[in-house]
Amino acid sequence: MSDPTPVIDDLREESEELDALVAELSPEGWRRATPAPGWTIAHQIAHLNWTDRAALAAVTDEDGFRALVEQALAAPDRYVDDGAEEGAKQDPAALLTAWREGRAALAEALRTAAPGARFPWYGPPMATASMATARLMETWAHGLDIAAALGVTRPPTGRLRHVARIGVRARDFAHAAHGLTPPAEPFRVELTGPGGDLWTYGPEDATQRVTGPALDFCLLATQRAHRADLALTAEGPDADRWLDIAQAFAGPPGAGRPPGAGRPAQGEPR
Repeated sequence: MSDPTPVIDDLREESEELDALVAELSPEGWRRATPAPGWTIAHQIAHLNWTDRAALAAVTDEDGFRALVEQALAAPDRYVDDGAEEGAKQDPAALLTAWREGRAALAEALRTAAPGARFPWYGPPMATASMATARLMETWAHGLDIAAALGVTRPPTGRLRHVARIGVRARDFAHAAHGLTPPAEPFRVELTGPGGDLWTYGPEDATQRVTGPALDFCLLATQRAHRADLALTAEGPDADRWLDIAQAFAGPPGAGRPPGAGRPAQGEPR
């Protein structure tokens, strides 16, 4: 992906749609519980704000980002929850303003980044487009939790292509995060997008294959639904194992959602 502009534009649209869900919430609304245990809507937005600002540091202040990594290494099992908890203590209006300002600053930094630049991250270093894709992925995933808390249905869009792509590209990282050796051979992944078109990744003749709806793969890779509740098919033992450990996000593996919890409500695709 040589030109990062399309994914930065899609990140803006994804963020604006989520912003519209929370902009008019009462203080009580911000305290609604979401499907993530212990996290309210305020925690979800606080986490997005925290991660946007970490990404901004990675793009513009490498020393500052290195300090954030050291904090994460000092408390690897708590730093995400601690950051969300601290941010959620803010007045909702102040938190919303901080999130808007942080994501705008990050978008500007990404748009003006030097061609070919790569930035440090909690996983492998990222190019500009990859950083924007990671932010879109998280915004979509945490937006699902917020929508569920509000009883709102969010139709899947073509922006899921970015989420699917980073999920596929994170295959080897997911294995490493679980202490496993990544498979040597590439996989074939065939996903049906919200509009009915086929999204394909990897060589057509690969023996290890994953097929199914793009939405389901994105829910799996962001751990918003358990594999048992999704219509994904694996051919080959390595592909089958991958579907048990897939994650599109950096950092340690999450607990995910339990089997039988179902999948977030989705409206008609657009």
